[in-house]
Amino acid sequence: MRRILILPTALVLSALALTGCAAAGGDYSSSDSAGGVSAPQAMDNESIATEDGTRTDAVDRQVIVTGWMTVTVDEPLEAAGEAVRIAESVGGRVDGRQEYAPVDGDKGSATLTLRLPAEGLSATLDKLKELGDVQEVSLNSTDVTMATQDLDARITALSASIDRLLALLEKSTDIDTLISLETAISDRQAQLESLEAERRYYADQVALSTVTLNLVSVADAPVEEPVTFIDGLVAGWNAFVAFFAGLLVVLGVLIPWLILAGVITAIVLLLVRASAKRKERAAAAEAGPVAAPEPEPVLPEPAAAAPAPRARKAPAKKSE
Repeated sequence: MRRILILPTALVLSALALTGCAAAGGDYSSSDSAGGVSAPQAMDNESIATEDGTRTDAVDRQVIVTGWMTVTVDEPLEAAGEAVRIAESVGGRVDGRQEYAPVDGDKGSATLTLRLPAEGLSATLDKLKELGDVQEVSLNSTDVTMATQDLDARITALSASIDRLLALLEKSTDIDTLISLETAISDRQAQLESLEAERRYYADQVALSTVTLNLVSVADAPVEEPVTFIDGLVAGWNAFVAFFAGLLVVLGVLIPWLILAGVITAIVLLLVRASAKRKERAAAAEAGPVAAPEPEPVLPEPAAAAPAPRARKAPAKKSE
């Protein structure tokens, strides 16, 4: 019985060793491509020499394009809507959109993060340039051909390893062997899913370029200050007219409130007077009828005194 179990166990161990070597080989190729050590290998992957000495492309280059564009427009918000329409019409999408209120006399601005198909990117950018005056355009390219090739190789190796382990799992009958195989399969399946997710990310970045579009507006020119007497006179007259125009506007706003305040004040005064009259009537009713005052006696006026007789002067004596 022990001899019968030795053979499957040995097969399982050999399979695990082979798959481990395959995974290690994939990791080694990845480190070489990242470090830039295998430059001749990269050249062989990109081109192949023909009989006449020329080279032809062996694989499609995988390039990620990113950039930004600044365009001056009259109405940034309307231009943002037009840019979204252009991106969706060519099969792209909008991953981000920010709109800003007017500042310092301008009409606001907008920033869009557009994902545009790499094929026909130049034609799409030309359509976006027609929105206004182009101020700045910048595009950057990153070649990820070696990284995608390494991922494809590792995915293929892990898929083959999982298939071999699944075949052994179907033939195995030992419990320990089954547990070891299932553990190895689960580990490699997790690695495979991670590599496939990374590969899908690269595919999306290569297929759709990322362009940040900035839509800005020109600020209004400041008012010129007067420099001559005529300019000062005109500016003073305009300020005078603007003052009274603003005053009329203020009066127009306040008149309804003043009328309402006057009506409320009149009602309050009427209520106060009515309340005062009611209090006076109540006090008079409590005091009863008031007796009429007796007339004062009229005294006769005293007779005027007779004037006193004047004294007669004695005649002067004549001197002898």
